[in-house]
Order: sequence, then C-alpha cells, then structure tokens
Amino acid sequence: MTILTKTKLFYLTLSLLFFTQKSRSQEEKVTLHQDPKFEQLLNEKRKINSSITINDRYKIQIFNGDSENSKKTLIDFKKEYKTLDATIVFSTPQYKVWVGNFKTRIEAEKNLELLKKRYPNAFLIKPNK
Repeated sequence: MTILTKTKLFYLTLSLLFFTQKSRSQEEKVTLHQDPKFEQLLNEKRKINSSITINDRYKIQIFNGDSENSKKTLIDFKKEYKTLDATIVFSTPQYKVWVGNFKTRIEAEKNLELLKKRYPNAFLIKPNK
C-alpha cells in the first residue's frame, strides 16, 4: 500500500473537486413553450377588467357563463335598458355580466325586481374591494 504525501493528496483532492463540479454543472439555457391562447386570454382579461372600478356600490349579476354568451347578453341588455350601465367581468373561468352602480341597497333591489322579469337568475351583489 502506498502512502500519499500531503502534496499528492492535495492535488488528488483538487482534481476530484474539479471533475465533480464539471460533471454536475448545468447549462443556462431554458426553453419555455407556451400555448398562444394563453397570451390571448390574458390580454382579454386585462381589457375587460381594466374598465371596472369596484367600490362600495351594489350591482346586479344577470349572467354567468362563457365569453360568447356573456357578450350576447351584454349587447341584448344594452339594447333594452339604455339607462343602466353594464359590463363584463372575467373571474376565472367564468364571465359575468354586472349591471348598475347603485348607491343604496333599496335602489338596487328595486332594479333587481324589474330585471328578474327578463333575467330570472339575476341576483344582487356587492363586490369586494
């Protein structure tokens, strides 16, 4: 059995550290594959939600569902009720049509009764800030 001198032991340790470091290193390249629809959906959410100001006011939700039907519901609503404000809100994964910006609950409930004739599933909400 041979005895290693301090110098040989030092060089052996240094070379082992060097080779193990080299063998375990990783390349810095990262490839990310993203579905193109993701960016489209993100832009649509930004566009829809940018115009919404959530405050202490009451609103009425008249629709909850997919994008196409929410747009149709909003267009039909605006044709029939020109004096009430309405907008689409995207809350993953559903689109919602919110109507009004009522200061008091009494005012909102009066309008809710009128809207329930046309939209039976409508209900009163007070969005969180």
